[in-house]
Amino acid sequence: MRPATALPCPQRANSRALGALALCCLLLLTACSSPKLREDAAVREKTYAMEPAAQGVLWTVADDIMRQHGPEHSGFMLLDSNRDALNYRLALIDSAVSSLDIQTYLWYPDNSGRLILERAILAARRGVKVRLIVDDLLTLGQDQLLYELQREKNIEFRLFNPWTKRGTLARAGQMIARMERLNSRMHDKLLIADGNAAIVGGRNIGDHYFGLSADYNFHDLDVLGFGHIARQSNGMFDHFWNSAWVASAASLDLEPNEKFAEEAWRHIRQANRAAGILEVFGVEPADWSARLRDLKKVLHPGTSELIYDEASGDAIEQIVASRLFGLLGLAESELLITNAYIIPAQRGIDFLQGLVARGVNVRILTNSLASHDVPAVNSHYKAWRDDFIEAGTELYELRADAAIQSLVDVPPVEGGFVGLHTKSFVVDRKYAFIGSMNFDPRSVNINTEAGAFIHSPGLAEELAQIMERNMLPENAWRVLLDDNGKVYWVNSDERLDQQPARDGTQRVMDAIFRIFPEEQF
Repeated sequence: MRPATALPCPQRANSRALGALALCCLLLLTACSSPKLREDAAVREKTYAMEPAAQGVLWTVADDIMRQHGPEHSGFMLLDSNRDALNYRLALIDSAVSSLDIQTYLWYPDNSGRLILERAILAARRGVKVRLIVDDLLTLGQDQLLYELQREKNIEFRLFNPWTKRGTLARAGQMIARMERLNSRMHDKLLIADGNAAIVGGRNIGDHYFGLSADYNFHDLDVLGFGHIARQSNGMFDHFWNSAWVASAASLDLEPNEKFAEEAWRHIRQANRAAGILEVFGVEPADWSARLRDLKKVLHPGTSELIYDEASGDAIEQIVASRLFGLLGLAESELLITNAYIIPAQRGIDFLQGLVARGVNVRILTNSLASHDVPAVNSHYKAWRDDFIEAGTELYELRADAAIQSLVDVPPVEGGFVGLHTKSFVVDRKYAFIGSMNFDPRSVNINTEAGAFIHSPGLAEELAQIMERNMLPENAWRVLLDDNGKVYWVNSDERLDQQPARDGTQRVMDAIFRIFPEEQF
């Protein structure tokens, strides 16, 4: 989920979303102070990923893949269900023997965020070198926690594009004074264990992304890879880790507080064990060796390119958007796109029309207003519906009551509705892309984005089947034009002549946000 503006809005960041590892209410006690980043906050000493571990189960799986298929190959598996997405993150963390790197946009202070944090700390305490990069957007009031986390043995914590003055009013003032700089956020998501396994995709760390929210849950997608993809991921992580856009939490102008650290750790442990919805995952570290070794039977071999925008000097070098046009253009017969937030611009429509004209079957799935968590995006997307259809594409929008809710929610949780957060495409059932980039102005021009472009017919076929499943009438509305050129929606149950919405409030917000500039969405 990504904010509609540079500052949190109610739909994207509520009072729980204090960001990067803000995990308990007691930490708000520090919000009354207003620390700063010291003048030497910029990271000057460059450090790099450790060599891939040559032991442990993650190495065994990666080594087998590269021995069988070649050193440039990886074994891939899609993480389609939210339960698998959290389980395999825990599996990599628990199985790491030398290093663990996590890079994310949002890290929510909820059940899944707290569980992943505890397991990462436990990994550090058994000797694993842990590096964390989190965007600074939503860390307000949490500086003491971040500072104490940095002081933990074997953990280094860095903030992307941090506010130098940390209080509420100070942040607001800096936002006005330094809008261009502070408006650029790190939207990438990455987890690497031992330099042998990596998870790349679009999920932030939070209950909405792992099927544990009673409000709503997302259908999202990651790819788990063993082998060369992890080496590529090391390069991406090191680029951000050593960029001028990050600052160490050690540069926060604070003093150590042992009592605070002990109380925070106690709270995390107790809260995880009191959370009944975490029982299905297990709150204690586990031995995942047998399960991980069994993956060799189902991993799809292939090669990959990890594409990411670069945080170079004082600017973001936008690489992903231009590369994606070239990759989409490889399509000769079929292009399947699933993307949560789409505001295409005429260039995008013309591009798709050109593909259709040369015989490519183009099908697109995005959010309906009903499934949206950000009505502001729909406000600017909706004017393009007829353009997509007139360009010759098939257009689908996710139902808020989609039948795939059984994959999205993790029992006993039942979310209020299903939303879409996936960003992926398949070209000719040969190539697959899974990443963080939305097809909207913010992703194209402002934030940093990343994704894995994978040549693997097996993986591409599996992803195509998932996308086709999500386009079925029980999961999505087909958007069509009648004889008068008016848009209408059909699914397995009904036809609508007005865009589907959960309630009248959504429709009002959809109308209001139309007046805001689409460049910020």
